Amino acid sequence: MDVSYAWLKELVDVPATPEELMDKVSRTGIEVDSVRYPDDQKMKKVVVGKVVELTEHPDSDHLHIAQVDVGEETLRQIVCGAPNIAVGQTVVVALPGARIGGNEKIKKGKMRGVESLGMICALQELGFSDSVAPKAFDDGIYVFDEPLTPGSDALEALGMHDAILDFEITPNRADALGMRGVAWEVGATYNTVPHFNDQPVQETGKPVSDYLSATVTDTADAPAYQLRVVADVTVKDSPLWLQRRLWNAGIRPINNIVDVTNLIMLGYGQPLHAFDYQKLPSQQILVRRATAGEALTTLDGNDHTLDPEDIVITDGQKPIALAGVMGGLDSEITASTTTVVLEAAKFAPVSVRKTALRYNLRSQASARFEKGIDVGAINAALDEAARLIAALGEGTVATGTVSASAIDAAPTNVDISLSRINHVLGTDLSVDTVTTIFKRLGFGVTAADGLLAVSVPTRRWDISIEADLIEEVARIYGYDNLPSTLPTTTMTIGEFTPKQARLRRTRKLLEGLGLTQIISYGLTSDAKAARFTLAPAEATGVAFPMTEDHKTLRRNLVSGLLDAVAYNVARKQTDLALYEQGRVFPRSAGHTRPEEHEYIGGALTGNVIAQNWHQSAQPVDFYAAKGVVSALLADYRLEAPVRYEALTDDPDLHPGQSAKLLLGDEVIGLVGRLHPAFEHANNLPQTFVFELNLDALMAAPRSEMQAALAPKFPSVTRDIAVQVATTVTNAQIQAVIATVGGKYLQSSHLFDVYAGDKIAADQKSLAYTLTYRRDDQTLTEDEVNSAFAKVVAALERDLNAQIR
Repeated sequence: MDVSYAWLKELVDVPATPEELMDKVSRTGIEVDSVRYPDDQKMKKVVVGKVVELTEHPDSDHLHIAQVDVGEETLRQIVCGAPNIAVGQTVVVALPGARIGGNEKIKKGKMRGVESLGMICALQELGFSDSVAPKAFDDGIYVFDEPLTPGSDALEALGMHDAILDFEITPNRADALGMRGVAWEVGATYNTVPHFNDQPVQETGKPVSDYLSATVTDTADAPAYQLRVVADVTVKDSPLWLQRRLWNAGIRPINNIVDVTNLIMLGYGQPLHAFDYQKLPSQQILVRRATAGEALTTLDGNDHTLDPEDIVITDGQKPIALAGVMGGLDSEITASTTTVVLEAAKFAPVSVRKTALRYNLRSQASARFEKGIDVGAINAALDEAARLIAALGEGTVATGTVSASAIDAAPTNVDISLSRINHVLGTDLSVDTVTTIFKRLGFGVTAADGLLAVSVPTRRWDISIEADLIEEVARIYGYDNLPSTLPTTTMTIGEFTPKQARLRRTRKLLEGLGLTQIISYGLTSDAKAARFTLAPAEATGVAFPMTEDHKTLRRNLVSGLLDAVAYNVARKQTDLALYEQGRVFPRSAGHTRPEEHEYIGGALTGNVIAQNWHQSAQPVDFYAAKGVVSALLADYRLEAPVRYEALTDDPDLHPGQSAKLLLGDEVIGLVGRLHPAFEHANNLPQTFVFELNLDALMAAPRSEMQAALAPKFPSVTRDIAVQVATTVTNAQIQAVIATVGGKYLQSSHLFDVYAGDKIAADQKSLAYTLTYRRDDQTLTEDEVNSAFAKVVAALERDLNAQIR
């Protein structure tokens, strides 16, 4: 929330500069992100001027020559092209040498041969955004609506010397979404009491019952619903002081009626809405749920088909507003409005939030209804709005209030003992100290025998239990003043869960292998989310995505890694080894919510070993990527082996250099090179990727690591070369050897692969070293020969192999 320092000082004594206030309040519980000055503390020589004479430029059909009184002895000649300039206007003038928005310097000059000694400014030229500058002056200069002294400081008149503090309001402190709540917070921080100049509303009109009645169908939807009527009003621009407060809070002035409702929202934290009474033909307000298919055009001009979950305000029959979200176009305040119906209410927070999200109508009003409002100030805010509208619009307030539903606004009583406070905080505070803190917060408090009975006003609806009071004591007393003590009870030593420990170990292992961690977005495009998936899954989209590239929850990590590779390659960083550990979100068919699975993925491109004086560069290949995966899998010590099978049906991966990883019958990963066509289409060099489902790996049975004694007896080796069809894999041969190798076979190692003109084109030769050893005695030649013969026979029988 943007908090005006000048407005704040009208509500509470602030014995500090804006910067000091920012630091102090941030240390007592509400973070103040920054302090900004609308004039950037650089603007100067910007004054109030009055247009005395105006003539047409002789050489232009749109320029005017104005003689402007800026408080000097003579009038100042300024050439101006604004279409709305006129004699008698009070305007903003930047004198030669002035600094305006964007630190632009104004100089003397000539415009088509006519000397111009300054510039008559629009608000945008002073740094105002289009979203807050009054719409009436979008195409021209700003004109003050009240007399000001020529030559006086225009920036001060516009409120640009004010300091704007950016309060970062957390959901539990929505009381600070109003200036009164902020005043209480600052008052508690500096031990001062806010002083609100509340004035009673003067009811001089007819009874409000003569105008309309109101009904709430379900009080759970609108626990409080109050209306007032102000008649015989004149709709016009708001006075400068009101416009100044609005645009310094980031709200655009509209007219005196709408501006008052926004001012009350900023002051009290209570959103209001104003209806044109003449546009309510039935003279009846009915608050109910919408019926399916009902239509409403909101104030922004958009048409909506309503949902039965929406709470609507109706004129007895058709909807005229979405409760707590936005009013309808058919009942808006216009220049012809003469009687205004003011609404102040409390609506069901969940319903308001869902409606605002459903129609993408998030607003300052809906944000306040979602987080909560002070139910004790609903009628006070309504009365103040009626009083101001009557004053600024020369109207009369109808006698009485229409109350369709109401809340008994009683304070919350919480009892707590002094010993409990001191035990939790580790302090030795006295009763007087704690009582003073509660009184600084505006709480009622009664102390007796170490027990405190605290009465919490309705404006602090976040406080209801002992822990809330202890937090208030801690932050007002000062976190910096709390002693550094250890708990007196037995401490529980914190440690990682097995899953946390395994994830950290996995990351350390990959970093030890030379990979660098990245973190990519969890949202991606539809096309990227569907690639490199390990299992079929449905897409899960965001209701209102910010961009088309971030609209779908990711179902793989590879796409994000490839974005990082492309970004680096475009900047001449070509030797890359990246990994990411994070969650993917596959959704099963028929389910509305996605699952969450921990994955780890990697991407390698360029050289795995850079060229140097004693060796040449070694580019990344399939086996480098597979080696990373194998090292990672080995660290999991799985009981069942992971099988690699050729992956030929993924159009984004190379059909001859890619494999899927299976644990039992479940696909738990993939490894391979990107398809050359995919690389070309995405401006990527030759790149290898891998991806593993960590949830599946962590859930799989693991074997315990056991230490083994060094062998006492020698091993015996036998080499064998087998010629097989090219379709036979190394894994098949190794499986046969392991099955029939016997109990003394320690290992089998592939040391050579040959395919060439010495053998048939559909054949290949693979050579293995088989190692045998007994742990209880030396193997005999007959034992080794017998075991080796079984391997030879099995290879010839099962794989139609030829022994070379």
